[in-house]
Order: sequence, then C-alpha cells, then structure tokens
Amino acid sequence: QVQLVESGGGLVQPGGSLRLSCAASGRTISSYHMGWFRQAPGKEREFVAAIARSGGVTRYADSVKGRFTISRDNAENTVYLQMNSLKPEDTAVYYCAADDTDRLYPSRGAGEYDSWGQGTQVTVSS
Repeated sequence: QVQLVESGGGLVQPGGSLRLSCAASGRTISSYHMGWFRQAPGKEREFVAAIARSGGVTRYADSVKGRFTISRDNAENTVYLQMNSLKPEDTAVYYCAADDTDRLYPSRGAGEYDSWGQGTQVTVSS
C-alpha cells in the first residue's frame, strides 16, 4: 500500500484560503485515483473531492463545488486541495485517500479507498 501524509491545515478566518498537500511514498500515485474526505466532530466522514489517475476527471461534493479545487502532480507523487472562500462549516479533519482498484472513474464512497493518511485539522473561525 501507499503511505500518505497530509499537511497544510491550520486556523483561517472565514473567507480565507488554505492549500492542503498529500505526499505519497512507497508507491507511485499515478496508478491510483485519489480523494479528499473530511470529518467534523460528531459527524460521519464525508466526501470532499476526488481526481482520476490521469487528472482528467474530478468530482466534488456540492458543498465545496466552485470553492475547492483538487489537483495532482504525479511526478511529485503529491495531491493538492486548494480551498478558497472558506466557511466555518468547512471546519474538520481532512484526510487524503488512495484507491488502487481498476474502476474507470474515482468514487465518492470512503469504502472504496484502500489507503488513508492521518489527517490534518482545518479550523475556520474569526
């Protein structure tokens, strides 16, 4: 399995921006669909965004569409989540995940992902 480490979280004011990174090691991510999920206190883990192996297909949760952008640099073995216009309801621990199945498009389901990072905290507050 690939090992994933997230970074870039922190405290930001409403309307601000953050860029999360997910650095992979152990295997190249070029054969994986990659996803970002988040979990707020007392809530279930939810889908945020996903990107296909080649980067040609992306998927977003309705709650972040137009504000968040997922991207990947397979040469750097890294996936990114650019988060703009942040809202207090975006506060959560954000997790990076990898799916090494041969499905054609990345899934929105957490159960479809095989490898997970430890998470990075994002807090949006004034």
